[in-house]
Amino acid sequence: MLSVQPDTKPKGCAGCNRKIKDRYLLKALDKYWHEDCLKCACCDCRLGEVGSTLYTKANLILCRRDYLRLFGVTGNCAACSKLIPAFEMVMRAKDNVYHLDCFACQLCNQRKIIQEVILQHLESSQQILGIKILCWRQIFPKE
Repeated sequence: MLSVQPDTKPKGCAGCNRKIKDRYLLKALDKYWHEDCLKCACCDCRLGEVGSTLYTKANLILCRRDYLRLFGVTGNCAACSKLIPAFEMVMRAKDNVYHLDCFACQLCNQRKIIQEVILQHLESSQQILGIKILCWRQIFPKE
C-alpha cells in the first residue's frame, strides 16, 4: 500500500479507470488500484488486505485459493487414495501427502497435533520396509 503525497497528481485506477483521490492506493502488476478495485477475478475477494497474495495467469488476477483451484496440481492421499484438491490444506511426510483428517496414528487412529506425531521407519539391514505414522503413546507406551 502506498501513501499518496498531496503534491502528486492523482493516478488512474486500473480497475475502474477513475482517478485515485484516496489517501492510500495499491500498486500491483505495475498499475495503480483503489483498495476496493483490486479483487480476485473469480470470487471478488479483496486482494488489498495486508498480507494477502496476488496471483496472475491467463490475464486473470486471482487470490491464492482460486489460482490453485484453476491451475494447481492435485494428487491423491496416501492413506485413503482419494483426490486432494490443490487448494486444500494437507500434511506431508516424506514423499506422501495426506488429507488433514487422514493423517492419524495407524495403530490407534488418534489425530494428534503436529508436535505429537512422528514417523517411525521400520528398517531391516539398511532397507526400509515401510513407513508408519505413529503417535507417542504407540512408540513409548507407559509401563
